[in-house]
Amino acid sequence: MHKCGLKIGDLESRYPLIQGGMGVGISLSGLAGAVAAAGGIGIISTAQIGYREEDYDSNPLQANLRAIGKEIRKAREIANGGIVGVNIMVATQHYEEYVKEACRQGADIIISGAGLPVSLPGVAQGAKLAPIISSAKAAMVICKMWDRKYHRVPDLVVIEGPKAGGHLGFSREELDTYTDKSYDDEILKIFEVVKSFEKKYEVSIPIAIAGGIYNKEKADHYFEMGADAIQVATRFVTTEECDAPFEYKNSYLKAKKEDIVIVKSPVGMPGRAIKNKFMADCMAGNPPKPGRCHQCITTCNRATMPYCITDALVNAARGNVDEALLFCGAEAWRAEKIQTVQQVMDEFFPE
Repeated sequence: MHKCGLKIGDLESRYPLIQGGMGVGISLSGLAGAVAAAGGIGIISTAQIGYREEDYDSNPLQANLRAIGKEIRKAREIANGGIVGVNIMVATQHYEEYVKEACRQGADIIISGAGLPVSLPGVAQGAKLAPIISSAKAAMVICKMWDRKYHRVPDLVVIEGPKAGGHLGFSREELDTYTDKSYDDEILKIFEVVKSFEKKYEVSIPIAIAGGIYNKEKADHYFEMGADAIQVATRFVTTEECDAPFEYKNSYLKAKKEDIVIVKSPVGMPGRAIKNKFMADCMAGNPPKPGRCHQCITTCNRATMPYCITDALVNAARGNVDEALLFCGAEAWRAEKIQTVQQVMDEFFPE
């Protein structure tokens, strides 16, 4: 069973649940604010967060930076004093500017993956810092680097497993070979790495586990293993408060187990998504031509990109689901109905 609440330094949430960041436009102020108000930790995804701003096409960076402040302020109004943070991908162009802006706007915590956030402590002021890692090797690299260069350790570590949604920190081969049991073994190795740095700094470094946690049974399994918290994303897509349009939520409700597949994202990482017309077109060699550049990912090479991932994800956020990349976690097919955030929280923590 879980220990009540989650303490991250001087931050404390009522429940040990972090809502995972989902971009583009799926976890914004509506979802993050509702989760924070319900006693969890609400996370806004900064990925192309300004896609609704008037100058987004002509000036994506400024549009995105402006929207970070807007969304944090809106989430705070809903959160009723709860904890609100942001997820910023390391692979984001102008990553450090996003981090500085989130700190300026008062984010409580910055969660950062899609690459190793080795420079994060050098640019973040005032927020708690949490790297997302998927292996003991990555945990060691981050902890050693932060220790040596910044004389500090993470405030929280998020371990994201192979059943997560969106971009994944694994090779295709690893995704095909990991079992629940073999990944649990990897989790225990990560615990050991984190504990060694806890000891060195004489601090507590809570660990959250993410990826495929859809119900209380799975959550309890990780709490029994020693996790301090769970990070849950997919489960919150089919909530009333989620910022996604109904068409996006409905694609989860309609998805069958065999519709959830691993795709090769244009940014060079494997990802998990729902099979749809867009994906069928891409697999048939007819992807949509990339349009205007949105300055999203550092690894983007326009000459070799099969399609623009921002366009595909913005289409999802606008409800144009046939022309969209529909990222999801491995258990998305389990979704049967639209619930409230409170109902989801009550299922995870009935007591």
